[in-house]
Amino acid sequence: MKENFFRSMTWLHTWVGLLVCWVLLLIFFAGTMSYYRHDISLWTKPELHQNVIQDYNASKVQSELSKAQSYLSQHANNARDWRISFPTDRKPYLSYSWQTQPEAGQRRGKFIEHVVMQGQDEVITDVRQSKGGNFFYRLHFDLHYMPAKIARWIVGFCSMFMLIALISGIVIHKRIFKDFFSFRRNKGSRSWLDAHNVSSVLALPYHLMITYTGLVTLMAMYMPWAAITAYDGDTKAFRQELKNRPAQVIPLGESAKTIQLTTLLPQINQLFDNKPIRQIVVTNPGDKNSRVSVYKDTGETVTDRRVATIFNAVDGTLLNKGIEPDSAAQNTHDTLIALHTGRFSGPVLRFFFFICGVMGCAMIATGTLLWANKIRQKQHKQINQGEKASFGLRLVEGLNLTFIAGLPLAASVFFYANRLLPIDMINRAQWEANSFFIALTIIALVACFKRTLAVWRYVLALSGSSLIAIPLLNAMTSNSDLLRNINQAQWSLVGFDIMCVVIGVSILFARRKLLSQQLKLPTGRRAATRLKDPIVIQTTATTGKEA
Repeated sequence: MKENFFRSMTWLHTWVGLLVCWVLLLIFFAGTMSYYRHDISLWTKPELHQNVIQDYNASKVQSELSKAQSYLSQHANNARDWRISFPTDRKPYLSYSWQTQPEAGQRRGKFIEHVVMQGQDEVITDVRQSKGGNFFYRLHFDLHYMPAKIARWIVGFCSMFMLIALISGIVIHKRIFKDFFSFRRNKGSRSWLDAHNVSSVLALPYHLMITYTGLVTLMAMYMPWAAITAYDGDTKAFRQELKNRPAQVIPLGESAKTIQLTTLLPQINQLFDNKPIRQIVVTNPGDKNSRVSVYKDTGETVTDRRVATIFNAVDGTLLNKGIEPDSAAQNTHDTLIALHTGRFSGPVLRFFFFICGVMGCAMIATGTLLWANKIRQKQHKQINQGEKASFGLRLVEGLNLTFIAGLPLAASVFFYANRLLPIDMINRAQWEANSFFIALTIIALVACFKRTLAVWRYVLALSGSSLIAIPLLNAMTSNSDLLRNINQAQWSLVGFDIMCVVIGVSILFARRKLLSQQLKLPTGRRAATRLKDPIVIQTTATTGKEA
């Protein structure tokens, strides 16, 4: 402990943030992109860009349901289940999907999805394999290349450190409201501290909410003792009751004809108060012990809960009305989960969540850059005398280059791989993910040997240029382009292209600022500062002192 409470909190804030900041940056980056995971998934499947996107139409549900059952009966007669997904705000197309029976040694069968073309009886069956937006969604809590349970423990550990860093940051920030309105440009470390403060304070409620609710999402894993005691160690039964899921339906092996699904619509509309249907799932079709589960589109509700209305699939008997339990604990839990995922949010609120996520990335990045700048200033005498910077400083600067400048580039490589890899490539979706980490690894290898301002500029230039070219890539590798999507009001695709251009331009602007910092240096001093971090160069240019 330090000599007083304030210094102790400052020490705590610095080190709990620094020890896990790069993992947190990856989590924040992937989580922020996950707000648009369905839009990203749609963009990564250009086969669905034309004559597919449509709105939910209640007057067509009966005819669409009849066609869907006929199609599934013909093409998925021996499937484990049928799924009819109606258009929603996030997935604006009608699709028929099913899961095949698992083979020996497999837990689940193969998932197959066919998408229905708008206003036609044709379906699109040949869609490229892609992880799409689900890659970033899973990355932000499952990481990659490791068992999910271990990854979630790591993410939970980092999230707890993040929560401690936020609380200690509030404690040590004596002028939290005054500094909120302060940003001093071209003042070296002072400017980076101001940027850290503004990005922290402006989205502080969001940062606290997203960190705490992130821990809540996996609280049963981190603190399982109550469930273990109450359910005699049967955590599976606890999760099933917590999520209000029906028990697994075991097929009897006796064939029976599935009821015509359209005959259930009057009861469904009455129970749902004529609200949109999100999905209809038929479990064990063609078996005597078969069920029809109907899910309502809950996009307008805060609680993030999928409650099924269940019918007997043979005689149509109503088995479960799907009434949500009136439990304060359950409602609180589901509301916190919904706040974390943002699935209830409309376009404006979702964009606000996205901006707050970007500010979270900025908060973490400016914190690491500020720390590296201060340490390099402390070591400037040894460095000017020809000694190497400490291993810790070189490690931090290398990680900064890899994650701060590298993550946008790795994301753009992921999108380019989605369009440029051969369609029939084996494990194609996994190689999209591999390309993301290959790009990060290359930057990390470069950072091991060279972390100069020039390297930062090259990486930022490549990242910004590749993102700006995303609309051109889409036009060259699909049957749609930005102008056509605007004319056809396909706003998910339009928004993706425009967002890539805006982020790319912002990155090139940052590169230009770094270049202007170098050009301000006196000619004789420019060569002497090439090996220094760009933030230190900014300090040198401002103060006129060697760092």
